[in-house]
Amino acid sequence: MRPRLSVQILPNASTMIGICVTAIGLVKIVEGRIGPSNVDEYAALAGVVFLVSALLSYASLRLDPETRIAILLERSADIAFMAGLIALTLISLLFAYEVI
Repeated sequence: MRPRLSVQILPNASTMIGICVTAIGLVKIVEGRIGPSNVDEYAALAGVVFLVSALLSYASLRLDPETRIAILLERSADIAFMAGLIALTLISLLFAYEVI
């Protein structure tokens, strides 16, 4: 029996949604000093990617782990989670260097 990656993805994706919401709040606070930016919108999109990851992970956990659909859902959740991490990292870097 293979280990269930979805068990790790679900709580971590939920945590990352919280990180995105926190980033949105912090950006809204500093926008008064630095001027308008689109960082909050990009962080919201990253949060949606993490939500997709969490939903796919949850759906995978609800199914028999050996079925083809459960494996496909888990793989999709993993890809979405990694895409969200990469997106959030790029958003952070671009914001830190005042590109966006």
